[in-house]
This record gives sequence, C-alpha cells and structure tokens, in this order.
Amino acid sequence: MRPITKAILPVAGFGTRFLPATKAQPKEMLPIVDKPAIQYIVEDAVSAGIKEIIFVTGRGKRAIEDHFDYSFELDKTLVEKNKLELVKEVRRISALAKFSYVRQPLPLGDGHALACAAHLVYDEPVLVMFGDTLYDAEEGPASQILKTFAKYGDPVIGLSAVPPSEVSKFGVIDGVAIDERIYEIKHFIEKPSPSEAPSNLVAVGVYVLTPEVLSWLTTMKPGPSGELRLADAFQQMLAHDRPLYGQEFNGTWLDTGDKLGFIKATIQLGLKNKEIGPELKKFIRTLSS
Repeated sequence: MRPITKAILPVAGFGTRFLPATKAQPKEMLPIVDKPAIQYIVEDAVSAGIKEIIFVTGRGKRAIEDHFDYSFELDKTLVEKNKLELVKEVRRISALAKFSYVRQPLPLGDGHALACAAHLVYDEPVLVMFGDTLYDAEEGPASQILKTFAKYGDPVIGLSAVPPSEVSKFGVIDGVAIDERIYEIKHFIEKPSPSEAPSNLVAVGVYVLTPEVLSWLTTMKPGPSGELRLADAFQQMLAHDRPLYGQEFNGTWLDTGDKLGFIKATIQLGLKNKEIGPELKKFIRTLSS
C-alpha cells in the first residue's frame, strides 16, 4: 500500500464563536502561544509524512495563504537586520509542504467542503484534519491514524473520550474494540442526547478517507438542513456493510473550537514553551494565592 501523501484541511468556516476577533481575520490564524492554530495542524501532518496540504477556503481566508507563502519583503527586512534565526523560521514555514487552495463557495456542510477538494485527490486515500483539533501528545494524531489505516486499509475516524454530559456536541460511535484503542464501528450517531449515546467516544475532526467515501460525498444529496455532512456518508457506508474503523488517540485533546477551549490550549502549550513556560507557571500560581 502506497503511503498517504495528501491532506485536506477545511478552513472555510466563519468562526462565529470568536466574534468580534474573527470579523477580519480567520479563526485558524488566531495565535496559540507563538504561532497560529492552523500551523500546529500542518506541522503535525507533515511530521507524519504528508507532502501536500490542500486547504478548502472561503471568503476572508487570504491570511492563511499568505502565512504559508514565501514573503520576499519580510525575508529581505529580516536579513538586513541580521535576524537570521527568524529568517530561518519564516522560510521553514513556506517550505513545510506543497500548498494548494480550493474554494468552498457556500457554507453547505463539512461533506461539501471535502467534495470541493475531491478532484485534487484523484483515486488516493487522504488524511483530513479540521482546524479545531490540536493534541498534546508524544506522537501526533496524524501519525497515529495513518498507522491504523496502513494496518486495516479502510476509512478511520479519530476519536477521543469525553464526559457523557458532553456527547451531544459531537458525532458518537457505537463500536467493538478489536485492538488497543482501535474500534470497528457499527453505528455513527450525530449529536445524540446523553441518554441515547451508545458510548462517550466522539469524532474529533481527524480522518483518513478512501476514494469510496469521497465518491459518496460527490454523489449524495444534501440532508434536510440543506447541508452535505460527512456523518451522512459514514452512515451510508455502514448501511451498505462497508468497514469503518475508529482510532482513540493517545494524548490530551485540545479542542480549540470555542473560547474556553482555546484559552485552555494556550495555557497548556504555553506551560511547555521553553521561553515563557516557567514565568507563566509563576503567574498562574499568583492567581490561586
């Protein structure tokens, strides 16, 4: 089996939970410690062997393209000021991978966003990573899920356990454990109530999709909401007895999809930062004294 070399990163959402901060800048470009949130995800994908990043963008997302592009003016200014470490860092960002961009013209669901990029993937399996999911882990989620796909060869959903009271925010799996932290999924239920949820294992926005899944997405009709949802494609697959697996990730899930989660992620990663970690720890202690 050929290794997966492409990843789709849907980033077309409006980021309404962060307004007014996201009125004129993409949510994905909000900084966590010293780099934008989306850069953590790109670096995780690249560290797992991804060579091409396909961003699905929308209106107002130009800053993402600029961030991963080469900036001659900035480079020249830093060189003239002899800030060679910064030169090295900004050049590294633009050289992380091959970057491609495709527009999602209307906000018609996460499945629609992926369908917009399907023509750039052709007949290959692809890693999918949504912009809200960071992990504090020795091995990143991209590497973990790609290893599971290499073993089973069928679509894989990245999972994390949440308190039962929070399952109604997510897609929840009903599955059978077949290996350590790996499940064969029998049912996928979108945002069930706590009493209806078959487990507390939820999809966290990291997937490996096969051409079959992308084919479902490009041929399916939108649901009652008018949106094309990835969850609907999974349900279609399961209804046709197609295999679907789940990988419960090792590490701490840093869900940056809302303000509180974003602040928690900033603190957790800030405490691990060599430059500011010790002083940040001292400051936090003063708050509890």
